[in-house]
Amino acid sequence: MADKEEQESNSLQPSPLLPPLFLQITCKSLDKTSRFAAGTKAGFAVSLINRKLGIEDPLVSHIEAIKDGEEPISFGPDANLVDYGNGWKLQTVTELDFAGVRKVERIRLIPTQVPNVNSDGSHSAAAVPETGFGFLYIAKILVAFILMFVMGAIFTLALDNLPGMILLINSYM
Repeated sequence: MADKEEQESNSLQPSPLLPPLFLQITCKSLDKTSRFAAGTKAGFAVSLINRKLGIEDPLVSHIEAIKDGEEPISFGPDANLVDYGNGWKLQTVTELDFAGVRKVERIRLIPTQVPNVNSDGSHSAAAVPETGFGFLYIAKILVAFILMFVMGAIFTLALDNLPGMILLINSYM
């Protein structure tokens, strides 16, 4: 009976050979630990962590695996997060962590979903805006210049003839 209970309790504990079910990333800016599923893309984790930051907090640029006496391993945005175990820890890196780089003003953009995205993730042709100068754009600029010169001519004529019109009005009174 006791052997059965021991076997059941051992089966509930994860095997040391299996990878962990989640990864812990220490965010130095927040002094918090975030948990992500094993295999999560590093770019996704960075975007979720940045959403939790306050306005005055520096943005997270990427995630690194660090260990004392070892060169850090940086995760690119498309890399899967991996637990290297044996003393390695995952932590965030902010723009303030780079010595000699000055802090610049930035605007935080609120991510929104693009409405015209196909199920495979590609954008449809209607959703991609056309870049460059089209005929309609140039025509609008030409119309604006023409209207500007016409309005200038009208005001110039009105101001040149204003004293004459005032004298004409006073002579009728």
